[in-house]
Amino acid sequence: MKTIMITGCSSGYGLETARLFHRKGWHVVATMRTPNPEVLAPAERLQIVPLDVTRADSIAQAMALAGPINVLVNNAGIGLFGAFEATPMKTVREIFETNTFGTMAMTQAVLPQLRERGSGLVINVTSSATLAPFPLVASYTASKTAIEGFTESLALELAGFGVRVKLVEPGYGPGTRFAENGAQRMQGLVPEPYMPLAQSIFATLGQPGAITTEAAVARAVWQAANDSGWLLRYPAGDDAVELARHAR
Repeated sequence: MKTIMITGCSSGYGLETARLFHRKGWHVVATMRTPNPEVLAPAERLQIVPLDVTRADSIAQAMALAGPINVLVNNAGIGLFGAFEATPMKTVREIFETNTFGTMAMTQAVLPQLRERGSGLVINVTSSATLAPFPLVASYTASKTAIEGFTESLALELAGFGVRVKLVEPGYGPGTRFAENGAQRMQGLVPEPYMPLAQSIFATLGQPGAITTEAAVARAVWQAANDSGWLLRYPAGDDAVELARHAR
């Protein structure tokens, strides 16, 4: 039985991915900052582990509780919408601490066991914002684009050890908690000069064409986890697939 560890399982993509792999018979280690049995309760082959990816002690404790794993999915992340001009650098660093350094720290924590075993997989969840420019998410996009470059290089670095590293790139997912998770830190980040641009974006998002669902992302993670090849990128959602086709 294979074991998968997924970060950020309290909602959205992480939660749906945990549920999918559990249904498929995997042993799932689902992590979240504050475990909530009303969201996801422990069960046979389903282990709930507290984890804050920005804290080294929390990562070490979670890895000890998880035991040997075959696949790590770095899904935990926080969103940010606002004009870069108005965004305090403290907030930018906060985004990078979770989205970028948290992903890197989790990867570093799991690599020794994968390398020694000569097999295993790390899947990093980024965003379709890395596929096409999008205004008022400059800091968020930068944090995810950094992971794209990190993953590209790391995939080459680890190939000789039989360890694979892959990317899942979700599109626009209105069902996620992107805005809710970042509501407090986004206050005041759209000053008056940027308001017309923000309003036009909100109008577009209010009438989306193709969108990305939690199920689509979970399926992309499933495909990446079960693909024995070395394909690097897996766009998730009809909109992301279309963006990836044009971008590449």
